[in-house]
Amino acid sequence: MQLNKLIKMKEVQFREAICEAMSEEMRKDESIYLIGEEVAEYNGAYKASKGMLAEFGPKRVIDAPIAELGFAGISVGAAMNGNRPIVEFMTFNFSLVAIDQIISNAAKMYQMSAGQWNVPIVFRGPTGSAGQLGATHSQAFESWYANCPGLKVIVPSNPYDAKGLLKSAIRDNDPVIFMESEQMYGDKMEIPEEEYYIPIGKADIKKEGKDVTLVSFGKILKLAMQAAADLEQEGISVEVIDLRTIRPLDYETVLNSVQKTNRLVVLEEAWPFGSVASEITYMVQQKAFDYLDAPIKRITTPDAPAPYSAALFAEWFPKLEKVKQEIKNVLYVKS
Repeated sequence: MQLNKLIKMKEVQFREAICEAMSEEMRKDESIYLIGEEVAEYNGAYKASKGMLAEFGPKRVIDAPIAELGFAGISVGAAMNGNRPIVEFMTFNFSLVAIDQIISNAAKMYQMSAGQWNVPIVFRGPTGSAGQLGATHSQAFESWYANCPGLKVIVPSNPYDAKGLLKSAIRDNDPVIFMESEQMYGDKMEIPEEEYYIPIGKADIKKEGKDVTLVSFGKILKLAMQAAADLEQEGISVEVIDLRTIRPLDYETVLNSVQKTNRLVVLEEAWPFGSVASEITYMVQQKAFDYLDAPIKRITTPDAPAPYSAALFAEWFPKLEKVKQEIKNVLYVKS
């Protein structure tokens, strides 16, 4: 009988996991390059490409001017001609400048060319709010990009998932939107020293439970996990699902959980109209309606731009107590 070998672990920050994923893939494939604002000389706006210029040189780690439409478009063309670009946006708010290249070209080229051209490209950078950055720098566009056929959308919640999913994204032959968070780059976690990949399109059950299903993704998953831990002390068993990938969305894992718990709450850092929570709600009522013992609850930000004021922002962002209360509401438990 052969014993499983002991997996050696190491502690890394989220930014280091991102850097490791890019570097490991670039060592294997010379067609991969990184381009974006301050990714080279400055080691990245969030130090997620630290040391990469020294290792790979200026032809593969490229500082771009403040012209997202330009360097995104150049990279889409490069991807059609045999390269595998990684395009970093300093924030996905700035991706709106390049959205025509992403939506009209990268996402549609394979279909419009009848399969003659793949566009193996990764667009990555921070999404959502990061404190007092104002309304134009505090927007979550996961549902925007997930709404477009031809794009894959990934939003990891921790360093382990980020590394494994980014490596898979870089190897994928389709355009991938890879969304991070300024407020997660310093998060630490143990990950394997050896190489690993996480498949795109597979959710992860972060905590098993039997009373209610709580679905979330990205940095706000921390709130979901805290709510589940707190309610465990009150005798409420919450199953927490981290979607990890928004498109393709792992409906099967969500449906299986709801069929077990009979209740669903979706927590998302985004506006409510046309949200990821809306899509999940529709699919669950369509395919698991008879299993539901309570109406589905969704928790989002208000239908308004993020305020700059710290006091107002604290009211705008979903609160821990709100999450716990909505979970109790679907269980018909009075506080």
